[in-house]
Order: sequence, then C-alpha cells, then structure tokens
Amino acid sequence: MFAVGQISSGCGKRIWALSIVLAITAAAPIAMFGDKKKKDKYPADELTPQAKYLQSLDFEKIVWPNPPAIARIKYLNFFSGEKFKPVQEQKKPKASWMDRLSGVATGGTPQSEKLRFQLVTPYGVAVDSKGRVYVADSKVRAIFIFNTETGEVELMKNGVEARYKWLTGLAFDDADRLYAADSGMQRILIFDPQRKVEGSITEGLKSPGGVAIDNENRFLYVADAELDQILVYDADPPYKLLRTIGTRDKEHRLTSPGDFSRPTNVAVDQEGNLYVTDTWNNRVQIFDAEGKFIRTFGKAGDGPGYFARPKGIAIDSDGNVWVADSVQDRVQVFSPEGRLLIYLGGRGLLPGQFQSVTGLTIDKNNRVITSEQFPGRVQMFRYVTEAEAKAEKERREAEAQKKGSTPEKPSAAAKDTSAK
Repeated sequence: MFAVGQISSGCGKRIWALSIVLAITAAAPIAMFGDKKKKDKYPADELTPQAKYLQSLDFEKIVWPNPPAIARIKYLNFFSGEKFKPVQEQKKPKASWMDRLSGVATGGTPQSEKLRFQLVTPYGVAVDSKGRVYVADSKVRAIFIFNTETGEVELMKNGVEARYKWLTGLAFDDADRLYAADSGMQRILIFDPQRKVEGSITEGLKSPGGVAIDNENRFLYVADAELDQILVYDADPPYKLLRTIGTRDKEHRLTSPGDFSRPTNVAVDQEGNLYVTDTWNNRVQIFDAEGKFIRTFGKAGDGPGYFARPKGIAIDSDGNVWVADSVQDRVQVFSPEGRLLIYLGGRGLLPGQFQSVTGLTIDKNNRVITSEQFPGRVQMFRYVTEAEAKAEKERREAEAQKKGSTPEKPSAAAKDTSAK
C-alpha cells in the first residue's frame, strides 16, 4: 500500500507557469482531447488561441507525488464540451442601393462559429465498456458522451432519448446498461446499450443522487439526500425495492453509525461492500452487501484526512477509496480502513486543481474522472497500481545496480510513495 506525506495542490513550481494560460480559458472553456499525436490531427486554424496554448502543454509531466518519487497519479486531460470548429460564411454579393439605404454593410466576410454544447454544471460521471466518458449536466439537461481518443462528443438530449429535469448520478452495469438519476423527476432511468429507455424506477424516491451497481449481487444503490437514506433495488426488471439503509430524518440531524445526513454518492468494492459519502456528517460510511454497518472514517476539518462536504466517491482496483471534497476542492485517497495515502487539489484552474469538485469515478483501465461545477469541466487522471509501482521500483533498482549506484532518493515529503 502506498502512503504519502502532505502533497501540495500543484506539481511544484513548474506548474505555476500554466496559471496564466488556464486562467484565460476560464472565460471561454474549450474541449481538449486525446494524446499529443491525436491533438496534432486538428489544423491550427480550427483552434482558438487559448486552445493553441493548451495544445502545446505536455500533460505527461504532471504527476503526483513530485519526482523522483514513483508517480502514483498521472494527469491525462480535461474535457469541457464540443470541440471548436469555426464556420466561414461565403462572401456576400455586392449590395443593392436598397441594401445600402437600409444600412446593410457590403464587402464583408463575417466569421461565425457553430453553436457548441458546453458543460455548465456537470455532476455524475460514468464510463462504458468502450471507454467513453458519460457526464450528466443538470443545467444543460443532457448527458455528454466524450470519446477520449478522438475528442468527439455526442449528447443524449432532453426530449430526444428521454425527458430530464435535474440529472445527477450515472452508473453502468457490466452489460452496458446506463442507470441515470434525475432528482427533478424523482426517478432513475435505465437505458439499454443503444441508449433507448428500457425501464424506470420511482418507488420510494424523493431526490435520487449518486448511484452504483453491484454487478455480482445485482444490486442498484441509490443515495437520496432528502430522505437521508440509501435505497437498494434489484438491478434487473421489475427493479423491485429490496431494502433501505439509514433512518429518515426531515431535519438531517442524525449522526449515529448507520444513519446519514444528506448522503450524496455511493460506490461498491470488489467484495460487494458499499461506501457512502455522508456529506453533512463529513464522513464515509461502509456497509456489507447485506446492508450491515462495518465502519466509518473521516470528520469535519481542513487538514489532510479531514472533510468539508465530501461528495464523489470511487474505489480503485487495489481497493483504495477516493473521495472528492466539494468545499476544500481536493481529492483524497484512503486505504479501506480510512488511512490517508495521498491527496491532490486545491482551488484553481490548473491541472489537478478543482472548483467545486463533485463527481468521481474510476474505470477498468484505472482512469480517474472528476467533474467540477463552476468551470464546467471534467478532468481525467490515471492511477498507478501497486503492481505497476512495484515494477517501476524494481526497474530503478536494477538500473542503479548496473551503474554501480543507488536509486535517487525521493524528497522527505514523498518518501513513502512507492509500493511496499
């Protein structure tokens, strides 16, 4: 298991050089996509000046913790909407005397650009079997679908595939069915792999938020912040409500183990255990597949390992628990027992910084995807597994032995980041 001391919100002094560039993009967010080779496919005249700056950045050098420690988190990219594609209007013919009389300009070649769908308030995120990233946006009232290799964007629009009011949580099962929570419509919609609605759930729901699937036991978990409960459904038709976890409390004041105050998101590990962000209680609670309370960790505070309105939650392939803190704008990684391992973030627009981070998911390729409310942005990272870190450590040691030296020692702050 990896551990780390305090990690700052950036990657050292070299990251601060990006601040001016990223600050420019805040006013006019654009979509960035693919790796450097992919980016070069798009002609420069199709990109805004801001995009040209960002295209020149080398995201591969952004890692946590700082070198020479073995990287455990790598920055990959960010996405904010459909890619920029200007449209050149044809030159208009010479205006008639009537046009001139009415004030119409002549001889111009005005520029216009195709209207683009952009993220405004992204919340739930999920990844399908093809690696495409789905993002629920409550204000756009659409589900964005990002192809992370090509940068192409598709949308499941309001009034087309279904009616939406306030989209929140998203989750896929192992058959590529999409479960989408809509707190405004007080329901869960189930889409088949062709994105057609094949079912819906309304029983017992008041304000559904985060959702998660236990593929082994075929449970659908739904966090309802208004009810202060986690509702457990059969993930297959007729989507029967099986049980609830937690006690209803209209004043959101319960603090006892097994009860919640505004729970927002849920995640399931490989053993079928359920993890819940108990948001107003500033903690994470853990239950087994039968709904029995196991343990809790976290409490209110602003230091490492503390929470201030935790929301997004996900489990990586090594069983570590990732938690997005919406007030402190950081993502913290814990062992299953609640020991802090590493964290990144801080308020800002730099890679790895956040502004009201809410959604969080981890796919089968160890990609970590986060969503932020205020810049309307999704960031993508990659988790370096224990096995990968161990292999890198052994490679460095073997290389050092060949040279007759010892591997370069990491700094004190990142001393324990390599796999043990």
